[in-house]
Amino acid sequence: MNTSDLLKGYDTKNITVGVLGGHSALDVCHGAKQVGLKTVCVARKGREKTYAEFYRTRNEKLKMSNAKLGCVDETIVVDSFENVLNKKIQEKLRELNTIFIHNRYFWVYFDDYSKVENDFKVPIFGNRSYVKIEERDQPYNQYHLLQDAGIRIPKIFKKPEDIDRPVLVKANEAIRGYERAFFVVNSKDEWEQKGKYLEKQGAIKSNWREATIEEFIIGAHVNFNFFYSPLTGELELLGTDTRRQTNLDGWLRMPAYQQEAIIGDYDFKQQIKMIETGHIACTVKESLLEKAFDLGEKFVAATKKMDDKGIIGPFALQGAVVAEEGKEDIVIFDVSLRIPGSPGTRSTPYSGYLYGEPMSVGERIGIEIKAAIEENRLEEVVT
Repeated sequence: MNTSDLLKGYDTKNITVGVLGGHSALDVCHGAKQVGLKTVCVARKGREKTYAEFYRTRNEKLKMSNAKLGCVDETIVVDSFENVLNKKIQEKLRELNTIFIHNRYFWVYFDDYSKVENDFKVPIFGNRSYVKIEERDQPYNQYHLLQDAGIRIPKIFKKPEDIDRPVLVKANEAIRGYERAFFVVNSKDEWEQKGKYLEKQGAIKSNWREATIEEFIIGAHVNFNFFYSPLTGELELLGTDTRRQTNLDGWLRMPAYQQEAIIGDYDFKQQIKMIETGHIACTVKESLLEKAFDLGEKFVAATKKMDDKGIIGPFALQGAVVAEEGKEDIVIFDVSLRIPGSPGTRSTPYSGYLYGEPMSVGERIGIEIKAAIEENRLEEVVT
């Protein structure tokens, strides 16, 4: 899709930042308002009150400052997120001179992602062809990209017969196919036994035998949230965090005797689930920062070999810090090729070290769009 055609007719002095109602929408809208841009949210019916009511912008100001309340200027309510592709919705977004910020919702809630790539005539901040690479069932996926970048990933087992250590079987939840229902095994027999059991219990999809079998990495989980600016050519580390997952977090808070009492003799009364429910800000030792930046730079370079633009704006390399033979290394086992849903990264000090004050991913996106407008370089940051 030609970028100049997407921006044709746009009043760049009157840009609106658009989002789907979920994931990181409030972070993005807040960041846009910080730099004086308008905001619009396309929200799903039944989930619109967060944007249309609780965080809508109001004219009244806070008594303790001149700040106005809210960050969502306009909410468009649709029956399903996929309705954002409807002609009338797109026309409305274009009338508002909207630049859309894509996130994982564009993959999760769309039956055919190619329609986003080919039929969504609204400029997207970032590279619209990259979201699908996150999925492990794609011909070219995140594993290939990480390997091409020379970034260490867990050992991948092509067949269960090769399992010779603890592995994570990356099966998907049966009911919500996009959610995690990963399970850990140590052998082919255990893989078969546990997989069959979880399928029978309705916990995982019936195609679990096709799921990736990945070496289980034992280390401290850290998500490195980066931002690459095409305008400056610089890579920034905005923050680091770790995941909060339910009901895994509940299990981890129990002492071993309570876990054993609930689990029983392999016959789980409650399945362990790894559904994302939030993030926790965390920091890393300064001695790891150079290694983290090296991974980020390699990743950016690898994406630039894929197409003319490469990665634009936010991305995250998610993995674990491991201790081996007296030294630490970073192993990456997941990638976000768009804004990660973690506004709490501003609670870590890294953006403050660079900019003088903490900054969320949403704020950094707003700054980049504003700078691109002022420098007449919008074509460089949208696709």
